[in-house]
Amino acid sequence: MSGFLDLAFAEAHHRVERWRREDLLAVLRSKPAPRRPPGAFSAAIRSARRPALIAEIKRASPSRGPLCPGVGVAERARLYADAGAAAVSVLTESQWFAGSIDDLATARSATHRPLLRKDFIVNEYDLEVSAALGADAVLLIAAGFDVARLHQLVGFAGSLGIETLVEAHGTRGAEAACEAGAAIVGVNSRDLNTLEVDFDGALRAVRFIPEDRLCVLESGIRAPDDVRAALEAGADAVLVGEALMRCADPAALIGRLLAGAAGWHEGETGAARR
Repeated sequence: MSGFLDLAFAEAHHRVERWRREDLLAVLRSKPAPRRPPGAFSAAIRSARRPALIAEIKRASPSRGPLCPGVGVAERARLYADAGAAAVSVLTESQWFAGSIDDLATARSATHRPLLRKDFIVNEYDLEVSAALGADAVLLIAAGFDVARLHQLVGFAGSLGIETLVEAHGTRGAEAACEAGAAIVGVNSRDLNTLEVDFDGALRAVRFIPEDRLCVLESGIRAPDDVRAALEAGADAVLVGEALMRCADPAALIGRLLAGAAGWHEGETGAARR
């Protein structure tokens, strides 16, 4: 790792150590959050019309700064669900994304849609906190771990009843995610070291994901044509955050994005996952 990821993971380790000192897990377990059955996140992706849309609640980003600082989490989670999102992603990282684990708890109380906790997850304690908050799935960033350690975390999350979206950038990262046993692989168009977006490169990486894994394309989705390109590359789902947070009418944008795949039939292009 280098650049932004070094900073983000260092801060995440400090965060978890603070939680340990405060015994946050005991506090959360004293008032357990409602949980959906294990597998709800992947089931929602599979049952939606391809590609499923995972709508994200994100107040800010390290590349764009403030996006929608005053967003009401409960209202936005319900809006996303009513507009047709298959699942809701919640940024809980505070320093660069202005999020909080309270946002995940709020979203959990507001919607029955599966919830993805997006953060720089670093260890088993972090995963246990995610489970206690009611997350159905968590993000694991492949670049943060070697393959053996990533495999351990994927397995531990599974033992808690949580699915993992293992995020990679480029074909090499996608290969590591698959080798670590990821059932759901996220291909991020944004390089989290440089924060630059390479949407075409991400589409190439999507085609690298074996067909027995679910594939989610992340970042760079702004218009129906982007959704169609993701579908043609073989993505099962798209994750959309910034475009929805900047939009004056996010429900209408979700409708337009989902309509981007209308009329597409498998095999109409030469693109295919291996």
